Amino acid sequence: MTEPQAPKTHAEAMRQRKDLVLGEATDEARLVRFVAGPDGVVVPDVARKLPGRGMWVEATREAVTIAAKKGLFSRSAKTKLVAPADLADQVERLLTRRVLDGLGLARRGGTIISGFEKVSSALASGKTAWLIEASDGAPDGRRKILTAAHKAPNNPKILGMFSSDELGLALGGENVIHTALLAGRGTDRWTLDVERLSGFRPLLPSSWSASWREEP
Repeated sequence: MTEPQAPKTHAEAMRQRKDLVLGEATDEARLVRFVAGPDGVVVPDVARKLPGRGMWVEATREAVTIAAKKGLFSRSAKTKLVAPADLADQVERLLTRRVLDGLGLARRGGTIISGFEKVSSALASGKTAWLIEASDGAPDGRRKILTAAHKAPNNPKILGMFSSDELGLALGGENVIHTALLAGRGTDRWTLDVERLSGFRPLLPSSWSASWREEP
């Protein structure tokens, strides 16, 4: 788990929450909120909208598992709570859905581009905030587009955790392999959701690590 940093401004300090595992104030953007359900079961609140007193844990599988196993939710709530054995998996599923839904919103907002040629042009222009590649795309096309991303003037972030089918469902298309998310309204918030999700599953398949920097 990463060490928390002291807030730099009053506004930033107001966004700090006490991490149950670290026992220290941490930037809210790096945390997952939990609440006690009416049946005394701990419920993830990734959208931070559920009623009740929030309990905050770093957005990593390790931290959520520790909080559940050590009874930290009960200690925080000062009452007996049940933390399901699959609590970290629940968080992963909810964050995954939130990230994919965010792509759908971006499509409707006009900040999503799909297709090899269009994405290549967007990368070259420096307007791409994220390159989103299907995890099951053809290796040759992926190698070329990732090399283009590596050469892009603004060094976009890269996401490869979703399959073509998952991206297609989110974006309302078929055979979605290469996608670019442009900088725009909502991109920063979506990025924070991706960063939280990265604590539960890797952004890129391990098989990409040695190949994506190769020249075409």
